[in-house]
Amino acid sequence: MSATIEAPAPAPNMPTGLSARARGERRLGWALAGPAFAVMLLVTAYPIGQAIWNGFFSYRLTDPGAREFVGLANYATILLDSLFWLAVGNTALITVVTVVVELFLGGGIAMLMQRVVWPRHTLRTIVLIPYSIITVVSAFAWFYGFHVSTGFVNHWFGLGEFDWFGQWWSSMTVISLSEIWKTTPFMSLLLLSGLANIDGSLEEAAIVDGATFWQRLTRVIVPNMKAAVMVAVLFRTLDAFRIFDNVFVMTQGGQHTTTFSVLAYDQTINRVQIGLGSAVSVLLFLSVLAIAAIFVRAFKVDLTSGRS
Repeated sequence: MSATIEAPAPAPNMPTGLSARARGERRLGWALAGPAFAVMLLVTAYPIGQAIWNGFFSYRLTDPGAREFVGLANYATILLDSLFWLAVGNTALITVVTVVVELFLGGGIAMLMQRVVWPRHTLRTIVLIPYSIITVVSAFAWFYGFHVSTGFVNHWFGLGEFDWFGQWWSSMTVISLSEIWKTTPFMSLLLLSGLANIDGSLEEAAIVDGATFWQRLTRVIVPNMKAAVMVAVLFRTLDAFRIFDNVFVMTQGGQHTTTFSVLAYDQTINRVQIGLGSAVSVLLFLSVLAIAAIFVRAFKVDLTSGRS
């Protein structure tokens, strides 16, 4: 095969404006999502606004009387601190590694779940078990499994008294593995929904044309599930970029494993530096918004494509 098989595109003479059906679906969408959106806005608007406001002050919780307006000084202090950039680097590394691995593993699991006829429901339930476990509980399980004194991993692989949490690279490895194990089922579930929306006749036509599995995957399956891939990768990237539980439970930021969220916690809770902690939180919030905007523009996927 020499060309990608995709769903039929609209005829060139079709009107570019929204059809009556599309406008009706848009109104229905706002009617269904509007109340939840309004509640979320009311719940989150005040904390976000308060964090932005506190970020302009030098404010320690132990000395509220010494509160002083400093403008952008907190942001300058953070951006000039090497610890902040270490946290950004660690966060970016964990995000890229976990999301890429989860995308490939989740895609494979999704294809398996789609093709298995019996026991389909049992298989999907088993796959989702890791995602159903509370993140803190999962993090503690991985921590004790890899701990030098209580863990079974060293015994299984004959590693002796190797301390997985004694250096940066091994700590980051365990943190990333725990994140991949926990959230790959979520990725597979989103990708499974994309596979279910692909017209089966397209793959059947490719098989008739003699396409190999790899050709069907790259020229039929993936091009026709771009929207599902975008949603899955976007959701997991935003979630991974805010990673906190695994790092806090396993290292608490030690061995140079500090991440964005752990840094914000350390400044706000441990050091009671409300101003600096709020500034870090605002930077994290802006980073998440920037990532979302970049993904939407980079994928250039019309989620309403194919509707009339």
